[in-house]
Amino acid sequence: MDMEQNQNLKVQEIVELIKKMEFDDSLKLALEDYHDNDIADALAYLSPEERRLLYHAIGPERTGEVFSYLEDDVDEYIQEININEAAKIVEEMDTDDAVDLLEQIDDNIEEKILEKMDDKVEEEIRLIQSYDPEELGSLMTTNFIKMNILYTVKQAMRELIRQSEDNDNIDTLYVVDDDNLFCGVVDLRDLIKARDTDPFNELVITSYPVVYDHEKISDCLEEIKDYSENSLPVLDQGQHLLGIITAQDITESVHEELNDDYAKLGGLSSSEDLDEPLLESMKKRLPWLAALLVLGIGVSAVVGIFENVVKEVAIIVCFQSLVLDMAGNVGTQSLAVTIRVLMDEEVSAKEKTRLVFKEMRVGFCNGLLLGIISFVFIGLYVWLMKGYPAKFAFGVSACVGIALLTAMLISSMVGTVVPIIFDKIHVDPAVASGPFITTINDLVAVVSYYGLAWILLLKVMHL
Repeated sequence: MDMEQNQNLKVQEIVELIKKMEFDDSLKLALEDYHDNDIADALAYLSPEERRLLYHAIGPERTGEVFSYLEDDVDEYIQEININEAAKIVEEMDTDDAVDLLEQIDDNIEEKILEKMDDKVEEEIRLIQSYDPEELGSLMTTNFIKMNILYTVKQAMRELIRQSEDNDNIDTLYVVDDDNLFCGVVDLRDLIKARDTDPFNELVITSYPVVYDHEKISDCLEEIKDYSENSLPVLDQGQHLLGIITAQDITESVHEELNDDYAKLGGLSSSEDLDEPLLESMKKRLPWLAALLVLGIGVSAVVGIFENVVKEVAIIVCFQSLVLDMAGNVGTQSLAVTIRVLMDEEVSAKEKTRLVFKEMRVGFCNGLLLGIISFVFIGLYVWLMKGYPAKFAFGVSACVGIALLTAMLISSMVGTVVPIIFDKIHVDPAVASGPFITTINDLVAVVSYYGLAWILLLKVMHL
Protein backbone atom coordinates (compact mmCIF):
# COMPACT_ATOMS: atom_id res chain seq x y z
CA MET A 1 0.00 0.00 0.00
CA ASP A 2 1.47 3.37 -1.02
CA MET A 3 1.39 6.53 1.09
CA GLU A 4 -1.59 8.09 -0.71
CA GLN A 5 -3.73 4.95 -0.32
CA ASN A 6 -2.80 4.76 3.36
CA GLN A 7 -3.82 8.40 3.86
CA ASN A 8 -7.16 7.87 2.07
CA LEU A 9 -7.86 4.87 4.30
CA LYS A 10 -7.18 6.94 7.42
CA VAL A 11 -9.49 9.69 6.20
CA GLN A 12 -12.28 7.13 5.67
CA GLU A 13 -11.71 5.77 9.18
CA ILE A 14 -11.94 9.28 10.66
CA VAL A 15 -15.17 10.04 8.78
CA GLU A 16 -16.77 6.77 9.91
CA LEU A 17 -15.57 7.38 13.47
CA ILE A 18 -17.09 10.85 13.61
CA LYS A 19 -20.40 9.77 12.07
CA LYS A 20 -20.99 6.85 14.44
CA MET A 21 -19.52 8.08 17.76
CA GLU A 22 -20.99 10.44 20.31
CA PHE A 23 -19.42 13.89 20.26
CA ASP A 24 -17.83 13.80 23.71
CA ASP A 25 -14.53 12.97 25.36
CA SER A 26 -14.52 9.47 23.85
CA LEU A 27 -14.37 10.94 20.32
CA LYS A 28 -11.63 13.37 21.36
CA LEU A 29 -9.66 10.42 22.77
CA ALA A 30 -10.20 8.29 19.65
CA LEU A 31 -9.00 11.07 17.33
CA GLU A 32 -5.72 11.47 19.23
CA ASP A 33 -4.40 8.51 17.21
CA TYR A 34 -4.84 10.41 13.94
CA HIS A 35 -2.76 13.17 12.40
CA ASP A 36 -4.23 16.67 12.14
CA ASN A 37 -3.68 16.66 8.38
CA ASP A 38 -5.89 13.55 7.98
CA ILE A 39 -8.62 15.16 10.10
CA ALA A 40 -8.39 18.27 7.90
CA ASP A 41 -8.91 16.11 4.79
CA ALA A 42 -11.90 14.43 6.46
CA LEU A 43 -13.76 17.74 6.94
CA ALA A 44 -14.86 17.75 3.28
CA TYR A 45 -16.84 14.52 3.87
CA LEU A 46 -18.78 15.83 6.87
CA SER A 47 -21.92 17.92 7.07
CA PRO A 48 -21.74 21.44 8.56
CA GLU A 49 -23.46 20.17 11.70
CA GLU A 50 -20.99 17.29 12.06
CA ARG A 51 -18.08 19.67 11.60
CA ARG A 52 -19.39 22.04 14.29
CA LEU A 53 -19.82 19.16 16.72
CA LEU A 54 -16.32 17.94 15.89
CA TYR A 55 -14.80 21.35 16.68
CA HIS A 56 -16.61 21.34 20.02
CA ALA A 57 -15.42 17.81 20.84
CA ILE A 58 -11.71 18.35 20.11
CA GLY A 59 -11.57 21.93 21.40
CA PRO A 60 -10.22 25.19 19.93
CA GLU A 61 -6.52 24.28 20.25
CA ARG A 62 -6.77 21.00 18.29
CA THR A 63 -9.18 22.60 15.81
CA GLY A 64 -6.60 25.32 15.20
CA GLU A 65 -3.98 22.64 14.46
CA VAL A 66 -6.41 20.98 12.01
CA PHE A 67 -7.22 24.29 10.30
CA SER A 68 -3.50 24.97 9.77
CA TYR A 69 -3.47 22.10 7.24
CA LEU A 70 -6.45 23.35 5.23
CA GLU A 71 -5.80 24.58 1.69
CA ASP A 72 -9.36 24.81 0.34
CA ASP A 73 -12.83 25.73 1.64
CA VAL A 74 -11.40 27.64 4.64
CA ASP A 75 -13.85 30.50 4.16
CA GLU A 76 -16.79 28.07 4.07
CA TYR A 77 -15.74 26.31 7.27
CA ILE A 78 -15.14 29.57 9.15
CA GLN A 79 -18.57 30.90 8.19
CA GLU A 80 -20.20 27.76 9.64
CA ILE A 81 -19.21 28.78 13.18
CA ASN A 82 -19.89 31.96 15.12
CA ILE A 83 -17.32 34.75 15.35
CA ASN A 84 -16.44 34.15 19.02
CA GLU A 85 -15.62 30.48 18.41
CA ALA A 86 -13.72 31.32 15.23
CA ALA A 87 -11.64 33.88 17.14
CA LYS A 88 -10.76 31.28 19.81
CA ILE A 89 -9.68 28.79 17.14
CA VAL A 90 -7.51 31.30 15.23
CA GLU A 91 -6.04 32.55 18.52
CA GLU A 92 -4.77 29.04 19.30
CA MET A 93 -2.95 28.73 15.96
CA ASP A 94 0.68 29.62 15.32
CA THR A 95 0.72 33.23 14.18
CA ASP A 96 2.08 32.41 10.72
CA ASP A 97 -0.62 29.76 10.22
CA ALA A 98 -3.26 32.18 11.51
CA VAL A 99 -2.13 34.79 8.97
CA ASP A 100 -2.33 32.22 6.15
CA LEU A 101 -5.85 31.25 7.21
CA LEU A 102 -7.07 34.84 7.52
CA GLU A 103 -5.82 35.59 3.99
CA GLN A 104 -8.27 33.02 2.64
CA ILE A 105 -11.44 34.37 4.24
CA ASP A 106 -13.70 37.36 3.61
CA ASP A 107 -12.16 40.68 4.73
CA ASN A 108 -15.17 41.66 6.85
CA ILE A 109 -15.17 38.34 8.71
CA GLU A 110 -11.40 38.56 9.15
CA GLU A 111 -11.71 41.97 10.78
CA LYS A 112 -14.46 40.76 13.13
CA ILE A 113 -12.35 37.76 14.16
CA LEU A 114 -9.32 39.95 14.87
CA GLU A 115 -11.39 42.30 17.03
CA LYS A 116 -12.51 39.37 19.20
CA MET A 117 -9.00 38.02 19.75
CA ASP A 118 -6.54 38.65 22.58
CA ASP A 119 -4.84 42.02 22.08
CA LYS A 120 -1.31 40.59 22.12
CA VAL A 121 -2.12 37.89 19.54
CA GLU A 122 -3.97 40.41 17.36
CA GLU A 123 -0.92 42.71 17.47
CA GLU A 124 1.41 39.87 16.41
CA ILE A 125 -0.87 38.87 13.52
CA ARG A 126 -1.24 42.45 12.28
CA LEU A 127 2.56 42.84 12.43
CA ILE A 128 3.07 39.82 10.15
CA GLN A 129 0.29 41.01 7.85
CA SER A 130 2.01 44.39 7.51
CA TYR A 131 4.89 42.88 5.54
CA ASP A 132 4.99 42.47 1.79
CA PRO A 133 4.43 38.78 0.83
CA GLU A 134 7.93 38.75 -0.67
CA GLU A 135 9.57 39.82 2.62
CA LEU A 136 10.85 37.43 5.29
CA GLY A 137 8.70 39.13 7.93
CA SER A 138 5.60 37.69 6.24
CA LEU A 139 6.86 34.14 6.97
CA MET A 140 7.85 34.51 10.60
CA THR A 141 6.06 33.09 13.62
CA THR A 142 6.00 34.16 17.27
CA ASN A 143 5.83 30.54 18.37
CA PHE A 144 9.22 30.29 20.12
CA ILE A 145 10.85 30.34 23.56
CA LYS A 146 12.35 33.67 24.63
CA MET A 147 14.79 34.04 27.54
CA ASN A 148 16.36 37.04 29.25
CA ILE A 149 20.16 37.22 29.26
CA LEU A 150 20.04 38.01 33.01
CA TYR A 151 18.33 34.72 33.96
CA THR A 152 20.03 32.09 36.07
CA VAL A 153 19.97 28.49 34.80
CA LYS A 154 17.26 27.72 37.38
CA GLN A 155 15.12 30.66 36.20
CA ALA A 156 15.65 29.64 32.58
CA MET A 157 14.47 26.08 33.29
CA ARG A 158 11.38 27.40 35.06
CA GLU A 159 10.65 29.78 32.17
CA LEU A 160 11.16 26.98 29.62
CA ILE A 161 8.52 24.84 31.36
CA ARG A 162 6.10 27.78 31.50
CA GLN A 163 6.48 28.86 27.87
CA SER A 164 6.52 25.34 26.42
CA GLU A 165 2.82 25.03 27.27
CA ASP A 166 2.04 27.47 24.46
CA ASN A 167 5.05 27.02 22.15
CA ASP A 168 6.32 23.88 20.42
CA ASN A 169 9.52 25.26 18.86
CA ILE A 170 11.70 24.53 21.88
CA ASP A 171 14.90 23.05 20.44
CA THR A 172 16.48 26.50 20.28
CA LEU A 173 15.94 29.13 23.00
CA TYR A 174 16.25 32.76 21.90
CA VAL A 175 17.93 35.16 24.30
CA VAL A 176 17.30 38.92 24.56
CA ASP A 177 18.11 41.72 26.97
CA ASP A 178 15.64 43.95 28.82
CA ASP A 179 15.11 46.03 25.66
CA ASN A 180 14.36 42.93 23.52
CA LEU A 181 17.69 43.27 21.70
CA PHE A 182 18.84 39.92 20.34
CA CYS A 183 21.80 38.47 22.28
CA GLY A 184 22.05 34.96 20.86
CA VAL A 185 20.60 31.48 21.39
CA VAL A 186 20.88 28.58 23.82
CA ASP A 187 20.63 25.00 22.64
CA LEU A 188 18.03 23.10 24.66
CA ARG A 189 20.50 20.25 25.30
CA ASP A 190 23.04 22.66 26.77
CA LEU A 191 20.44 24.07 29.16
CA ILE A 192 19.34 20.59 30.25
CA LYS A 193 22.96 19.52 30.91
CA ALA A 194 23.85 22.74 32.77
CA ARG A 195 24.13 22.87 36.56
CA ASP A 196 22.14 25.36 38.60
CA THR A 197 25.38 27.09 39.54
CA ASP A 198 26.54 27.56 35.92
CA PRO A 199 26.19 31.15 34.57
CA PHE A 200 23.32 31.18 32.08
CA ASN A 201 24.95 33.80 29.86
CA GLU A 202 27.91 31.46 29.25
CA LEU A 203 25.52 29.03 27.51
CA VAL A 204 24.53 31.68 24.95
CA ILE A 205 25.80 31.25 21.37
CA THR A 206 26.33 34.85 20.26
CA SER A 207 27.48 34.17 16.69
CA TYR A 208 24.18 32.61 15.62
CA PRO A 209 22.96 33.50 12.08
CA VAL A 210 20.10 36.00 11.79
CA VAL A 211 17.78 37.31 9.08
CA TYR A 212 16.00 40.66 8.82
CA ASP A 213 12.29 41.30 8.48
CA HIS A 214 12.40 43.35 5.27
CA GLU A 215 14.81 41.08 3.39
CA LYS A 216 13.42 39.58 0.18
CA ILE A 217 12.67 35.86 0.54
CA SER A 218 14.09 35.04 -2.89
CA ASP A 219 17.34 36.89 -2.12
CA CYS A 220 18.28 34.88 0.95
CA LEU A 221 16.77 31.41 0.49
CA GLU A 222 20.10 29.89 -0.50
CA GLU A 223 21.87 31.48 2.47
CA ILE A 224 19.19 30.28 4.89
CA LYS A 225 19.34 26.73 3.53
CA ASP A 226 23.12 26.71 3.88
CA TYR A 227 22.85 27.19 7.66
CA SER A 228 20.72 24.02 8.04
CA GLU A 229 19.20 25.26 11.31
CA ASN A 230 15.73 24.28 12.53
CA SER A 231 14.88 27.95 12.92
CA LEU A 232 16.45 31.40 12.59
CA PRO A 233 15.68 34.66 14.42
CA VAL A 234 14.01 37.47 12.50
CA LEU A 235 15.23 40.92 13.58
CA ASP A 236 14.36 44.48 12.67
CA GLN A 237 17.05 47.00 11.72
CA GLY A 238 17.41 47.93 15.39
CA GLN A 239 18.38 44.31 16.22
CA HIS A 240 15.14 43.71 18.15
CA LEU A 241 13.83 40.13 18.06
CA LEU A 242 10.47 40.04 16.23
CA GLY A 243 9.96 36.32 15.59
CA ILE A 244 11.58 33.28 14.02
CA ILE A 245 11.45 31.55 10.66
CA THR A 246 11.33 27.74 10.81
CA ALA A 247 12.71 25.04 8.54
CA GLN A 248 9.13 24.24 7.49
CA ASP A 249 8.61 27.87 6.40
CA ILE A 250 11.84 27.68 4.40
CA THR A 251 10.82 24.40 2.74
CA GLU A 252 7.43 25.82 1.75
CA SER A 253 9.09 28.95 0.38
CA VAL A 254 11.49 26.89 -1.75
CA HIS A 255 8.54 24.88 -3.06
CA GLU A 256 6.60 28.04 -3.90
CA GLU A 257 9.68 29.59 -5.52
CA LEU A 258 10.19 26.53 -7.71
CA ASN A 259 6.51 26.49 -8.71
CA ASP A 260 6.70 30.19 -9.45
CA ASP A 261 9.80 29.84 -11.63
CA TYR A 262 8.34 26.79 -13.38
CA ALA A 263 5.24 28.77 -14.31
CA LYS A 264 7.28 31.81 -15.37
CA LEU A 265 9.48 29.73 -17.68
CA GLY A 266 6.36 29.04 -19.70
CA GLY A 267 5.26 32.66 -19.63
CA LEU A 268 2.48 31.84 -17.15
CA SER A 269 1.39 33.28 -13.84
CA SER A 270 2.18 31.20 -10.77
CA SER A 271 -1.17 32.20 -9.28
CA GLU A 272 -3.25 30.41 -11.92
CA ASP A 273 -5.32 27.52 -10.64
CA LEU A 274 -8.40 25.46 -11.46
CA ASP A 275 -10.79 28.02 -10.00
CA GLU A 276 -9.45 31.08 -11.81
CA PRO A 277 -11.98 32.65 -14.23
CA LEU A 278 -11.42 32.11 -17.95
CA LEU A 279 -10.92 35.79 -18.75
CA GLU A 280 -8.35 36.19 -15.95
CA SER A 281 -6.28 33.29 -17.28
CA MET A 282 -6.54 34.67 -20.81
CA LYS A 283 -5.38 38.14 -19.73
CA LYS A 284 -2.32 36.69 -17.99
CA ARG A 285 -1.25 34.54 -20.94
CA LEU A 286 -2.30 36.65 -23.94
CA PRO A 287 0.48 39.32 -23.80
CA TRP A 288 3.19 36.65 -23.99
CA LEU A 289 1.37 34.72 -26.70
CA ALA A 290 0.91 37.91 -28.75
CA ALA A 291 4.62 38.75 -28.48
CA LEU A 292 5.55 35.20 -29.43
CA LEU A 293 3.14 35.32 -32.37
CA VAL A 294 5.00 38.32 -33.76
CA LEU A 295 8.35 36.56 -33.30
CA GLY A 296 6.88 33.40 -34.82
CA ILE A 297 5.75 35.33 -37.89
CA GLY A 298 9.34 36.57 -38.15
CA VAL A 299 10.62 32.96 -38.10
CA SER A 300 8.09 32.00 -40.77
CA ALA A 301 9.18 34.98 -42.88
CA VAL A 302 12.79 33.77 -42.67
CA VAL A 303 11.69 30.31 -43.84
CA GLY A 304 9.97 32.04 -46.77
CA ILE A 305 13.31 33.53 -47.85
CA PHE A 306 14.54 29.99 -48.48
CA GLU A 307 11.50 29.00 -50.56
CA ASN A 308 13.69 28.20 -53.57
CA VAL A 309 15.83 25.87 -51.46
CA VAL A 310 12.74 23.94 -50.33
CA LYS A 311 11.48 23.82 -53.95
CA GLU A 312 14.78 22.45 -55.27
CA VAL A 313 15.60 20.08 -52.38
CA ALA A 314 12.23 19.19 -50.87
CA ILE A 315 13.54 16.34 -48.70
CA ILE A 316 15.37 18.74 -46.37
CA VAL A 317 11.99 19.72 -44.87
CA CYS A 318 11.81 16.23 -43.34
CA PHE A 319 14.69 17.02 -40.97
CA GLN A 320 13.76 20.60 -40.06
CA SER A 321 11.96 19.58 -36.85
CA LEU A 322 15.01 17.58 -35.72
CA VAL A 323 17.26 20.64 -35.84
CA LEU A 324 14.60 22.89 -34.25
CA ASP A 325 13.87 20.46 -31.41
CA MET A 326 17.54 19.91 -30.55
CA ALA A 327 18.22 23.64 -30.55
CA GLY A 328 15.23 24.17 -28.25
CA ASN A 329 16.30 21.40 -25.89
CA VAL A 330 19.84 22.77 -25.58
CA GLY A 331 18.56 26.31 -24.98
CA THR A 332 16.19 25.11 -22.26
CA GLN A 333 18.97 23.15 -20.53
CA SER A 334 21.30 26.17 -20.53
CA LEU A 335 18.47 28.39 -19.31
CA ALA A 336 17.74 26.06 -16.38
CA VAL A 337 21.40 26.03 -15.35
CA THR A 338 21.67 29.82 -15.65
CA ILE A 339 18.50 30.55 -13.65
CA ARG A 340 19.84 28.26 -10.92
CA VAL A 341 23.17 30.14 -10.85
CA LEU A 342 21.49 33.58 -10.88
CA MET A 343 19.59 32.71 -7.69
CA ASP A 344 22.90 33.29 -5.91
CA GLU A 345 23.26 37.06 -5.63
CA GLU A 346 26.98 36.69 -4.89
CA VAL A 347 27.88 35.38 -8.36
CA SER A 348 30.43 37.74 -9.94
CA ALA A 349 30.57 38.99 -13.54
CA LYS A 350 33.67 36.85 -14.08
CA GLU A 351 31.81 33.73 -12.96
CA LYS A 352 28.88 34.57 -15.24
CA THR A 353 31.29 34.94 -18.19
CA ARG A 354 32.85 31.60 -17.30
CA LEU A 355 29.37 30.06 -17.23
CA VAL A 356 28.66 31.35 -20.77
CA PHE A 357 31.82 29.78 -22.19
CA LYS A 358 31.29 26.57 -20.24
CA GLU A 359 27.77 26.17 -21.65
CA MET A 360 29.07 26.94 -25.14
CA ARG A 361 31.74 24.26 -24.79
CA VAL A 362 29.10 21.77 -23.66
CA GLY A 363 26.86 22.78 -26.60
CA PHE A 364 29.73 22.49 -29.07
CA CYS A 365 30.88 19.05 -27.85
CA ASN A 366 27.35 17.64 -27.75
CA GLY A 367 26.58 19.23 -31.13
CA LEU A 368 29.73 17.78 -32.67
CA LEU A 369 28.93 14.27 -31.43
CA LEU A 370 25.25 14.40 -32.42
CA GLY A 371 26.13 16.08 -35.73
CA ILE A 372 28.44 13.19 -36.67
CA ILE A 373 25.80 10.64 -35.71
CA SER A 374 23.19 12.53 -37.76
CA PHE A 375 25.55 12.80 -40.74
CA VAL A 376 26.09 9.01 -40.81
CA PHE A 377 22.59 7.74 -40.10
CA ILE A 378 20.60 10.34 -42.06
CA GLY A 379 22.96 9.91 -45.03
CA LEU A 380 22.45 6.14 -44.96
CA TYR A 381 18.67 6.61 -44.58
CA VAL A 382 18.33 9.00 -47.54
CA TRP A 383 20.66 6.86 -49.71
CA LEU A 384 19.43 3.34 -48.90
CA MET A 385 15.82 3.87 -47.78
CA LYS A 386 14.75 6.81 -49.95
CA GLY A 387 16.78 5.80 -53.03
CA TYR A 388 18.68 9.07 -53.62
CA PRO A 389 22.27 9.07 -54.94
CA ALA A 390 24.95 8.73 -52.25
CA LYS A 391 26.43 12.18 -53.03
CA PHE A 392 23.05 13.84 -52.63
CA ALA A 393 22.13 11.79 -49.54
CA PHE A 394 25.32 12.65 -47.66
CA GLY A 395 25.13 16.24 -48.84
CA VAL A 396 21.73 16.51 -47.11
CA SER A 397 22.99 14.72 -44.00
CA ALA A 398 26.01 17.04 -43.92
CA CYS A 399 23.62 20.02 -43.85
CA VAL A 400 21.72 18.46 -40.95
CA GLY A 401 24.91 17.60 -39.02
CA ILE A 402 26.56 21.02 -39.46
CA ALA A 403 23.28 22.85 -38.77
CA LEU A 404 22.84 20.74 -35.63
CA LEU A 405 26.33 21.67 -34.41
CA THR A 406 25.83 25.36 -35.21
CA ALA A 407 22.33 25.56 -33.71
CA MET A 408 23.33 23.74 -30.50
CA LEU A 409 26.40 25.96 -30.04
CA ILE A 410 24.47 29.20 -30.55
CA SER A 411 21.44 27.99 -28.57
CA SER A 412 23.59 27.17 -25.55
CA MET A 413 25.06 30.67 -25.73
CA VAL A 414 21.62 32.33 -26.13
CA GLY A 415 20.17 30.22 -23.29
CA THR A 416 22.89 31.57 -21.01
CA VAL A 417 23.42 35.15 -22.19
CA VAL A 418 19.75 36.21 -22.45
CA PRO A 419 18.79 35.50 -18.78
CA ILE A 420 22.04 37.14 -17.61
CA ILE A 421 21.16 40.28 -19.60
CA PHE A 422 17.59 40.32 -18.25
CA ASP A 423 18.95 39.90 -14.72
CA LYS A 424 21.35 42.79 -15.31
CA ILE A 425 18.55 45.16 -16.35
CA HIS A 426 16.42 43.98 -13.39
CA VAL A 427 13.88 42.01 -15.42
CA ASP A 428 13.02 38.64 -13.88
CA PRO A 429 14.93 36.18 -16.12
CA ALA A 430 12.52 33.37 -15.26
CA VAL A 431 9.60 35.39 -16.64
CA ALA A 432 11.14 36.66 -19.85
CA SER A 433 13.64 34.01 -20.85
CA GLY A 434 11.71 30.79 -21.54
CA PRO A 435 9.41 31.62 -24.48
CA PHE A 436 11.81 34.31 -25.77
CA ILE A 437 14.77 31.92 -25.96
CA THR A 438 12.66 29.20 -27.61
CA THR A 439 11.70 31.56 -30.44
CA ILE A 440 15.25 32.90 -30.88
CA ASN A 441 16.58 29.35 -31.05
CA ASP A 442 13.98 28.48 -33.69
CA LEU A 443 15.19 31.44 -35.74
CA VAL A 444 18.84 30.41 -35.31
CA ALA A 445 18.08 26.80 -36.27
CA VAL A 446 16.08 27.79 -39.37
CA VAL A 447 18.74 30.20 -40.65
CA SER A 448 21.54 27.69 -39.94
CA TYR A 449 19.76 24.76 -41.56
CA TYR A 450 18.34 26.36 -44.70
CA GLY A 451 21.34 28.66 -45.11
CA LEU A 452 23.69 25.67 -45.13
CA ALA A 453 21.38 23.81 -47.51
CA TRP A 454 21.41 26.79 -49.90
CA ILE A 455 25.20 27.20 -49.75
CA LEU A 456 26.27 23.55 -49.67
CA LEU A 457 23.67 21.84 -51.84
CA LEU A 458 22.82 24.52 -54.39
CA LYS A 459 25.88 26.75 -54.62
CA VAL A 460 28.76 24.35 -53.87
CA MET A 461 27.52 20.90 -54.93
CA HIS A 462 25.02 22.22 -57.55
CA LEU A 463 22.53 19.46 -56.70
